[in-house]
Amino acid sequence: MAEAFFLTEMAQPMQQNRLHTLIRCSDNLVGGNRGSTMWAGRMGMKTIRCFLISGAILLAVCAPATSYAQDTKSSGEKQDKAQPPAADPKEQRAYSGMYSFLKDGEFVQLTVEEGGSITGYVSRYGDGDSDKGAFLDQFFKTGKLDGNKLTFTTEVVHGVTFDFQGTVERGEGKNPGDEAFYVLKGTLTENVTDTNKKVSSRSKPVLLKMFPQEATPAPAVRQ
Repeated sequence: MAEAFFLTEMAQPMQQNRLHTLIRCSDNLVGGNRGSTMWAGRMGMKTIRCFLISGAILLAVCAPATSYAQDTKSSGEKQDKAQPPAADPKEQRAYSGMYSFLKDGEFVQLTVEEGGSITGYVSRYGDGDSDKGAFLDQFFKTGKLDGNKLTFTTEVVHGVTFDFQGTVERGEGKNPGDEAFYVLKGTLTENVTDTNKKVSSRSKPVLLKMFPQEATPAPAVRQ
């Protein structure tokens, strides 16, 4: 839009120059020697040519600027219409629930709070030397929901933390409360810190399915 305005502003002085030319042509016609028919005829033809040339120049200057302004406006309107609508807060709250995790029996508890903040935790089986087979709860350290874009990071438990980046999407479940009515689709990164404080990371794509309502276990209480 700024470019169109600039072109229109540039065209205005040129339009004024064309108008001045027209006025000079008219003055020449009126102020000539009226006693000479031949001179009047020549001046009449010259004035007509002057009008035609000035009109053509005026159209050539104004038309591109006006066309460009209209095209720019049309393009801007199309871009505005292409913007996806913001997620309904009521729908966002419906994302709350329990989702599958990496192994059978493991899950993610997700709760959407006011303003798009996220609370929850990951319940999983330990696979380290000291906690192998033990059930561990890792609460979210940070979490955010922007539209349907979801991110969260868990606290460190026994040197392990998880990062998720992805989206909440409709799954294969047909009705609210069905299994996989919503799914968490994205990338899960597991960060492991060893005894020498060396961190190793493993990332992989995941599709975490919402549990059916009747199968949802009782939420854990944070200690």
